[in-house]
Amino acid sequence: MEELSDGKPVMPNSVHPLQHTDHRPWPLPSQPWVMAQGWHDLLFAHWPIPAAQMAPLLPPGLPLDTWEGEAWVGVVPFRMSGVRPRLLPAVPGLSAFPELNLRTYVNLGGKPGVWFFSLDAANPIAVAIARALYRLPYFRAQMTCQAQGDAIHYASRRTHSPAPEAELRATYAPTGPVYWVAPGSLEAWLIERYCLYAADGQGRIYRGEIHHAPWPIQPAEAEWARNSVAQAAGIALPDTQPLLHFARRLDVVAWPIGRVTEGP
Repeated sequence: MEELSDGKPVMPNSVHPLQHTDHRPWPLPSQPWVMAQGWHDLLFAHWPIPAAQMAPLLPPGLPLDTWEGEAWVGVVPFRMSGVRPRLLPAVPGLSAFPELNLRTYVNLGGKPGVWFFSLDAANPIAVAIARALYRLPYFRAQMTCQAQGDAIHYASRRTHSPAPEAELRATYAPTGPVYWVAPGSLEAWLIERYCLYAADGQGRIYRGEIHHAPWPIQPAEAEWARNSVAQAAGIALPDTQPLLHFARRLDVVAWPIGRVTEGP
């Protein structure tokens, strides 16, 4: 059984989040991390979107990040475990739940990160805390995440009122061995990001730092029975196959968000 730096145990076969730091694009924050969590059975499903369509959906003052002139949007279903504050144990029934993200990519002050259009979660307490402390657009949802062999059967239906309805029903699985993305590749640009951005509705932008080992990803396949998550955010996905990657597990630590712009 491994341990995090505050002495709390991590599940076997996991990688200590702070064991690898050389791959980070900038140094770790100087203050202690405040939150730990594990991400499991995760699918990255990415579609290219014209930058001219994506940029107006971001808050003013937060620049869109593009790859060869194109923006990308990601639908990311997974499940979480061991969600807990630093120095405290995980609480059964509150620390493990499915989550579903809709995201694009931004870059402010030379720090490329993630902008979330929505984060659906099956834990209403986690939703309330994340909305209050991290200013993130979390929504309550009814969700299941079930493994059958290597395949993951995932279902999510948003129940948060008055948020737009959003639903995902999909089955996905890895199709090849684990590998690590090549620096400078599109895969690295999409996946290896170490901060998130949020806004408060008053023109102020916030940044939250995260850290983890390099992503151990696998090629993947997916069957989509229903996917209206992007549509709920006003994004029309192209009628093309997405770029798919699977990750079985990654342990993460996070720092509190801090303001990076003052607003108008």
